[in-house]
Order: sequence, then structure tokens, then C-alpha cells
Amino acid sequence: MFRRRELEKMAVETKQAIIGINLLNEIVICNFQAANFLGYTPEEIIGKDLWQIIPDDPLPSIRDTQRMEFNRFSRIGSKMFIASRAPFKDEQGRVTGAVAFLQDMTEHEILKAKVHSLQELKILLTAIIDSTQDAISVVDENGLGFLINQAYTRLTGFTAEEIVGKPPTVDIAEGESMHLKVAKTRQPVKGVIMKVGPKRKEVIVNVAPIMISGQFRGTVGVLHDISEIHKLSEELERAKRIIRHLEAKYTFSDIIGDSEAIRATIAQAERAAATPATVLLRGESGTGKELFAHAIHRSSDRQKGQFIRVNCAALADNLLESELFGYVEGAFTGAKRGGKIGLFEEANGGTIFLDEIGEISLNLQAKLLRVLQEREIVRVGDNRAFHVDVRVIAATNANLEAELRTGRFREDLYYRLNVVPVIIPPLRQRKDDIPLLVHHLIASFNQEYGRCVEGIGDDALQILLNYHWPGNIRELENILGRAIINMRINETVIELQHLPVLPLPNSNIMETKLLEVQDITVGEEDIGFEALQRQWERNILLATLQRTGGNKTKAAKLLQMSIRNFYYKLERNALI
Repeated sequence: MFRRRELEKMAVETKQAIIGINLLNEIVICNFQAANFLGYTPEEIIGKDLWQIIPDDPLPSIRDTQRMEFNRFSRIGSKMFIASRAPFKDEQGRVTGAVAFLQDMTEHEILKAKVHSLQELKILLTAIIDSTQDAISVVDENGLGFLINQAYTRLTGFTAEEIVGKPPTVDIAEGESMHLKVAKTRQPVKGVIMKVGPKRKEVIVNVAPIMISGQFRGTVGVLHDISEIHKLSEELERAKRIIRHLEAKYTFSDIIGDSEAIRATIAQAERAAATPATVLLRGESGTGKELFAHAIHRSSDRQKGQFIRVNCAALADNLLESELFGYVEGAFTGAKRGGKIGLFEEANGGTIFLDEIGEISLNLQAKLLRVLQEREIVRVGDNRAFHVDVRVIAATNANLEAELRTGRFREDLYYRLNVVPVIIPPLRQRKDDIPLLVHHLIASFNQEYGRCVEGIGDDALQILLNYHWPGNIRELENILGRAIINMRINETVIELQHLPVLPLPNSNIMETKLLEVQDITVGEEDIGFEALQRQWERNILLATLQRTGGNKTKAAKLLQMSIRNFYYKLERNALI
């Protein structure tokens, strides 16, 4: 049994919450821990009646009966606690009160709820892993099997009891364990062929390390049945042969952009799609002419017909003629036995897309003119004409008007092609669309590269917005692809240092000459020397920051100015 003096000393020295009463039920012992737990200060509790603070507490009964109790659950309002109670004596050995040792159980209840939540989460994750069709095996940091899913059992024939807690080599019939290799190198492996299970099933294995807060916690492997892959590959190849160039892939909804320029172009192309007229797509390289050609076909009444794309610049003149119009047997050396129908005949009832139309020869231009005027073709080596019902969409980045003046393009063909011209704006005229395009391309690259890039930083986006984009959307795609390749696997935001260096138009950042007026992106109301000078200064600052990967000290040194002056110019140009 405790002595009061001992308890008073214990209340001061221990972190245990202690509260004690005398024969009058007055609180005579209360340390800071107990007072804090009860929501008071010790001064506010000492001398108070126990039941004023803890209603109906059994401590007086413990004193009167001189018994002890341990680890009894009690509640004060919303608080749960465990109390152990005992009487105490004075120096003469007389029972003069009772003491309670309190332990807060509120935190225990919270932890209990968290454990319950984690158990539910584990059940959910197990259900998710089991629902996937990919065979998955997980090995812990000690190199022992930790988890497999049902697809793994179906593929290999091994159950969880045969894998969990065992070395990762137990399921291998031929080959080395990629789990052990990845555990040793901490580097993922992909596309490793091996045989697993008693039936020596041939599989392709991808294994990656599991890193949590920088600590290696094991490896996860995904197995693919090669026989199933072969089957899918054969089906895909058959599908490719069927739709090799017979189906358009894109619609107008696939054209990304909300700027006035691109919306006007889409509206013009949609109107053209509703007619059978020949369409001429004009625009710089990389602006998306082929995308528009696909969309026009898909929106036309010929959408169920074939869509055939021909790159006129990719084939020699005589080869292009035989491809377009076909040939009869014996038309030339190497001609296929029985001859061959041309792409115009294949596209009968559908659409033929003639890309780079400005590159064809004058001789071929005359034959193409006959198709547009008479709706008939003559095969190479034949004198018979065949009627074709084909909608022609042509595209070029060449200046056809200049070609007319030099005699390199027929005027009559020009007017036959230019029935419905659709001018696709370059990217520098629709820079408002760059954030949308960047978001779309990042999602595409994530899927293609297996990455998880979430977005782009403000400084990097500003670089893209200020660039003049001579290669248009194709160049933007190239730049973003290179940026993502430059990123570390754990980086999720494209920053300035990831972008390749983008040259300023007609300028070098170390030269002092001004940019030409057409390369300055200011409105008409702002045109003037000061406005042009501000734009020039801003471009210089952005290009320099890009070259130094965002390092302002290096950028200031490169521009031979003080860091204070450099920061002043950044602030003046709203770059910080």
C-alpha cells in the first residue's frame, strides 16, 4: 500500500497522471499530467470535491473498502481512460485517502480506428490486385515472397502457400530471378523472357524496385504470357493489314485548341466536310494538315468509305504514278504479274489525301487534273479509262502562287484543287492554345513512355509561350518529348532545366542587336520603340535563364551584370 509522501513525490517526478483524495473526498494530490488530462490546472483542482471533477468515480469506495483495482475503463465526457486505483496511508499507517493512476485511451481509440482503416485498405488493395488480369508477384526486402495475385496462380500454377515466405527462385523453370537482380542493382528490368511453373510456361517479365521514402522495401514483378502476346500480335497485324491506310483515325474533337484562330479554321473545315468539293489544306509544316484531312473525311458522308493517304514527296515520279493510277501486266520491268490497281481505285467511294501536292511533277499534274475533271483514271501501260468516285483532299506547305509564277505548278490544276481552301494557322498565331496542347501532349507521352508527369512549371511554360515555333506543333511535341526524357524518374513537373535550349528568332542572346519587328509579340496598340525594347529585354532574360537551367546567379554573370540589377530586371518584366 502506498504512503502519501511517496505518492506526492511520485506525482512530481513521473509522467504518469496521478490524482488522490483524502477522507473528505477532497483532491489533495494532482500533478500536471492529471490536471491537463482533465482539462484544468493543478491549482484549479487541488481542494475540490472529487465528484465535481470526475462524477461518480469509485475512488472513495476504494479508500473505504481498502481494496485495489487495476486497468478499469472509465469515461469523462468524450474521453476514455484506464484507471488503476488503490488506498494510501499516512506515516502512522492509517488509511487516509485513495489514489488513481490515469492513462488516456483517446489516442488508443484513434490508433485502433486507424488500424481498422488500414485493414480495410489492405482488403481493398488485395481485391484490386486480384481483379487485374496481369500476373503480379511481390518480394520483400529480404528476398522472400510476400504477395501474389490470382492471375499469377492461373499463369504459373503456384498458390500463395507455395510462394509467400519462399525465395523468388521457387517458381522459375528456366532463367534467373529478376527479383534478385533488381534487389541487387535497384534498377528496373523489362522484357526478360523466362519459363515459370511446372508446365514451363514461357513469359515476359518486368520487375521494378519498391522504394518508400528513399528506402528499398522490395520488388514487384509483372508476368505476361508470351503465347497470349503472340496471339494479340497476330490479331493486331491482321487489323493493320485491313486498316493500313483505309481508315481515318481522327475527328475534329481530336484537334486541340480553343483560340479564335483554330476555332475559325475548324468551323471552315467542318463546312467543307459537308460538301463533296475538293479541299486544299494550306499551312506550314507541323501545323496538323493531316489531322484536318482525317477529320474532314470522318465528318463527311464518305466516312464509311476508305481513307488513303499518299505522301507525294516520298515517292519518285514514276513510282508515284503507278501507285496512284495502277498498272497493267508488262507495263514496265518488274511489274507485278496480272498488274495492280492504283490507290485512286482503292479509294473509290471514299477519300484520297494527297499530302505535299506541290512536289509532284508537271507530267503527273496533268494526269491528276484529268482525275479531278473527268473523274476517271488510266492505268500505266493501258489505254482504257476507269471511272472513280473519289473525294480529293490535298495539302501543301509550299507557296503555290509563287510556283505558278515560275511555271512549276499548273494553273488549271491549282484552280481545281483550290475549290475550298482551308488555311491552318501556325502555332505562333495561336499561342493561347499552348497550355492546352502541352497538357494533351504530356498525357500522351505519359502513356507512351510509362511516366507520371503531372504538368509544367510556370517558368518553363513561359519559355514555350515566348518561343516563335518555326516547326509548329510538331516542334512542340519534339521539345516536350525531349524534356520528359531529360527528367528523372521521380520528377513530376517539367521545369526550365528540362527543356532543350530554344534559340531566339534572328538573334543570339550574347548579341545586342534587336529582334526584327515581326518576331515581337506585342499588340498593335503597343507598337513603338519602348514596347519593342521591353519585349526584347524579356526574351533575353528568358533565354538566358533557360540556358542556365534557371540559375539566376549564372544568368547574371553570363549577361555581365550584377545580381541585384538582374533581379530588378526580372521583377520589372514580371518574371518573378
